[in-house]
Amino acid sequence: MFAETAPLSAPMHLPGADQPVWRDKLSQLLESTGEGIFGIDMDGCCTFINRAGAEQLGFAPGEVLGKNMHELAHHSHADGAHYPEHLCPIFNAFRMALPCRIDTELFWRRDGSAFAVEYSSYPIVDGGVVQGAVVTFVDISARKRAEEALRHANDVLEQRVSERTQALSEALQQLRELSAYTHTVREEERTRIAREVHDELGSLLVALKMDVGWLDKRLGEQQQREPVEAQAMRDTMRSKCQNMGRLIEAAVDNVGRIITDLRPSILDHQGLWAALDWQAHEFVQSAELELDWQMDVEQAVPLPEPSAMAIFRIFQEMLSNVGRHAQASHIAITLLATADEISIRVQDNGKGAAPAAFEAANAYGVMGMRERARHLGGSLEISSKIGLGSLFHLRIQLPKT
Repeated sequence: MFAETAPLSAPMHLPGADQPVWRDKLSQLLESTGEGIFGIDMDGCCTFINRAGAEQLGFAPGEVLGKNMHELAHHSHADGAHYPEHLCPIFNAFRMALPCRIDTELFWRRDGSAFAVEYSSYPIVDGGVVQGAVVTFVDISARKRAEEALRHANDVLEQRVSERTQALSEALQQLRELSAYTHTVREEERTRIAREVHDELGSLLVALKMDVGWLDKRLGEQQQREPVEAQAMRDTMRSKCQNMGRLIEAAVDNVGRIITDLRPSILDHQGLWAALDWQAHEFVQSAELELDWQMDVEQAVPLPEPSAMAIFRIFQEMLSNVGRHAQASHIAITLLATADEISIRVQDNGKGAAPAAFEAANAYGVMGMRERARHLGGSLEISSKIGLGSLFHLRIQLPKT
């Protein structure tokens, strides 16, 4: 194809070119340039060629003279298919008396190798008659390789940008879903607490209100009773007060349990390690599981309150995952803490799951644990096989102090 279809300049005229002085000047000019230059007659045969052009084609200048240049150096396309002479832009240019410039084709060397070339063909006109053409060419293989490398780098960059954009889009979608899930869990927790307060504390307070009303009424009637009846009523009221005390104790227990669900007081009073110990044993007792417990925290350092709470919540979610999905009978928990690292392993002998289950878009519990771990500068590794249980491993590298 033609890189340029408009004329580059007027057809070349060489007045007096047959004179010796002109021939010497033209010879010097041809030999002084690094570009390949050759002339062809109307049959396409070489009439002259400079040394640079001949060397690029792998010939000595004398070996090229009189040869058909299309058959010599322009005979095939890049795929090896034959390039018909009548389609050659060089020949068509001077036969139509129009110059051309092409940078999308190959020239072939003597040894059969090819190189990318940019060439221009200018008609030679003498006395108004086209006598042939002058062709200049330059090897642009390096430029083509650079363009290809640049194109490849650009494609790779676009692919990476596309992949990163897709990853960011998926991460944003997961973040939105996780946020919605967190909001739903929070609302469910509020609903549960409200129901417990209403069903348990509410009923206790109603019972206490009724007992207080009953006492108030009976106390108002005491002066009208005979001494024996008044004493019997005092005994009844004393029994009623004792029952009210039991109701108050039950209310206090319920308040403590609700508070513990929201935030275990042991975490504030005895620290993270005691809270994890308590939570593990509370869980296995409730779930009726065998426990293999190992804890070594003698070299542990105190953690900031937000970090301790985050670790505790991750541990709770690990246990919750075992309780909800594993159908296990045994659980092994290993907790190691030093001044540099915290490692918590929770392994069960349950039914296990395929690895993809923990990467699913709706695995919000796993996503929440991993987000908390990343926020602490750590990681959560999960390995599981169907029928062989699961292992959750939380690792947190602590900053140097």
